[in-house]
Amino acid sequence: MSGFPWQSAFEIRDQVVGGSVSAVEITRAYLARAEELNPTLACFLTIDHEGALAAAAQVDHKRAAGEALGPLAGVPVAVKDNLCTRGVRTTCASKILGEYVPPYDAHVVEALRASGAVLLGKTNLDEFAMGSSNENSAFANVHNPWALDRAPGGSSGGSAVATAAGLAALALGSDTGGSVRQPAAFCGITAIKPTYGRVSRYGLVAFASSLDQVGPMARSVREASQLLEVVAGHDRRDATSAERDTGNYLAACDRDVKGFRVGVVRDLIDGLQDADVRASVEAALGALEQEGATLVDVALPHAQHAVSVYYLIATAEASSNLARFDGIRYGLRVPGKDLTETYTNTRAEGFGPEVRRRIMLGTYALSAGYYDAFYLKAQRVRTLIRRDYDTAFERCDVVCTPTTPTPAFALGEKTSDPLEMYLADIFTLPPSLAGLPAISTPSGLSAGGLPVGLQLVAPPFEEEVLCSVSQAVEDQCGLLSKRPAALP
Repeated sequence: MSGFPWQSAFEIRDQVVGGSVSAVEITRAYLARAEELNPTLACFLTIDHEGALAAAAQVDHKRAAGEALGPLAGVPVAVKDNLCTRGVRTTCASKILGEYVPPYDAHVVEALRASGAVLLGKTNLDEFAMGSSNENSAFANVHNPWALDRAPGGSSGGSAVATAAGLAALALGSDTGGSVRQPAAFCGITAIKPTYGRVSRYGLVAFASSLDQVGPMARSVREASQLLEVVAGHDRRDATSAERDTGNYLAACDRDVKGFRVGVVRDLIDGLQDADVRASVEAALGALEQEGATLVDVALPHAQHAVSVYYLIATAEASSNLARFDGIRYGLRVPGKDLTETYTNTRAEGFGPEVRRRIMLGTYALSAGYYDAFYLKAQRVRTLIRRDYDTAFERCDVVCTPTTPTPAFALGEKTSDPLEMYLADIFTLPPSLAGLPAISTPSGLSAGGLPVGLQLVAPPFEEEVLCSVSQAVEDQCGLLSKRPAALP
């Protein structure tokens, strides 16, 4: 296994299919690395040794029998711990679900198993996917492999770190307001938030139902594109799943970008206070122009309201979705206590402070006398944000912004000020509110050696365009040849 653990998913599959190495050998090597580094990184909440080795053995058995193997045969994959996995606990990084073991698989987990992927385990996250730094987990803070004192981003920080640190070849996260893109930017990998409805939400524990989407995370655009092909598609069990044909995202990576129009939100870029992020974005735009793309200025006048809009809509939906965790159907049952006491105990002790804060904000926004003033108005501004993108796409094929306003910030730097933490998602929130596909891919390193991410946004169901343009960015500015310095 020359090159372990930095082989691509394609290289791993080719070796398994060719028989030069077994899926079991690869799985054992990844499990050993996870056991070695997870105490430092805290990116896995559950490592499923038995299940992973059984899945790998099944792949080897199929190869020996001459059966056709799937597109991810033998590839080790990590799954965010808010995606249900049959027989493997799913905690959402919350005490309230600390011992919950689902009786079924999420749609995307079914798709992974069908593709021949080997599920190594469940990754850490901000509790119930609520956070931007992965410091809200009930169990442990995740550490960035580029600098262990830095945040990995959230809420899919565990999946990002597992991928960036070579503990898994690929990973799945979920994105509500930037939760695969922001940690991808902080950890130097690629992540795709698909169009709302492109990937089924069946089996994803809900945070904000009108925003949540499962997204692929990988070290390269091509690998993320392949993973998206595996998990995308219509699912009748999800009422919001779109009946659209799945694109050929991997092939789109080889498309020339000559003639593509890249929309530049100039006021957002010029207003960046971080010189490294601004320089990285400008370098990526220059590289795209050299490859034949045309740069055009566009405006998103209502994007400035995205943080306010998001934290009204998302918290309102969260307050409704999390009402089921009442200590009766799910949650902390207290022996000898009646149902009223159990409910009170569940809310007081089961949920962490950030989850309680968002439930209270959402309940307030939906309460009598405030619904029209807050929630309904936020929905109206959400429509204006979507219209801004519609107008921009009349002039361009993709809209370009930074993924985050800064590189990874220090652990503990923003935890005392929730508003400052929320502002870390200022660039990722607008496409989420508009339901649009977006990708974050590395565009360079800061002067301090930390990754910087570039975000591209496309019209609905135009993920192929994202793959084409982001591949050009990776070819010119990517970090594939660089490894996190903090790890072996």
